[in-house]
Amino acid sequence: MIIERAYAHIPAAAEGDEEFRRDRWPWSVPAVAGLLRDGLRFTAPVTFLVGENGSGKSTLVEAIAEGFGLDPHGGRAGYRYVSDRPRSPLGERIRFDTTAAGGRMLGGPRTGRRGFFLRAETAMDALGREFLPVESMSHGEGFLLAFRERFSHPVGLYVLDEPESALSFTACLHLVGLMHELGRSGAQVICATHSPLLTATPDAAILEVGERGVHETAWEDLAIVDHWRRYLADPRAYLRHIIEP
Repeated sequence: MIIERAYAHIPAAAEGDEEFRRDRWPWSVPAVAGLLRDGLRFTAPVTFLVGENGSGKSTLVEAIAEGFGLDPHGGRAGYRYVSDRPRSPLGERIRFDTTAAGGRMLGGPRTGRRGFFLRAETAMDALGREFLPVESMSHGEGFLLAFRERFSHPVGLYVLDEPESALSFTACLHLVGLMHELGRSGAQVICATHSPLLTATPDAAILEVGERGVHETAWEDLAIVDHWRRYLADPRAYLRHIIEP
């Protein structure tokens, strides 16, 4: 593992600043408030953040990526910032408690860091910057190429934001195998997802993000797992509330 704990450092003098008002984004998000209060601990090489849209899981993974020195637009560690996208207020303040390997990466030159940030909405552009032949590929094919080509270093930080959005069922299974192998080889994976398939990755930690902040849970206790089971068993039980007869 590279990171053992992420937290946000807010100087006491800054707490009265207009930017830091607790009723303003991102500080008003319960998950961010939990990060400020308790930090975010990682207990396994592969960690999933799961929650509804707007829960703050993407905000957290983006800040972690930025704090590690990854381009917030998406891309590999050590790559220069090429987008006009500014660092987020939380990304500016994120700090880490690291393992020895992580400390060496963060304490050394930017080019010595290993990792990749994959944003679902900018993945193809980031891959294009990496000179990979993605022009003639579908989104799913491009994603899998990134996974195979860029997630290959035995030690590094790999941050994924909803990678399942472009992947088929079979491709998601390939991603499960790759993430599990990365974890076993010494890398660290942090992934925001809605997928019950991905979150079933063996030995992964699952952090549920919501109105209560962030708390660790088990796969079988996830709301998304329960909903998918119920829906696949009887779609009409859900659709009768959505579609007029």
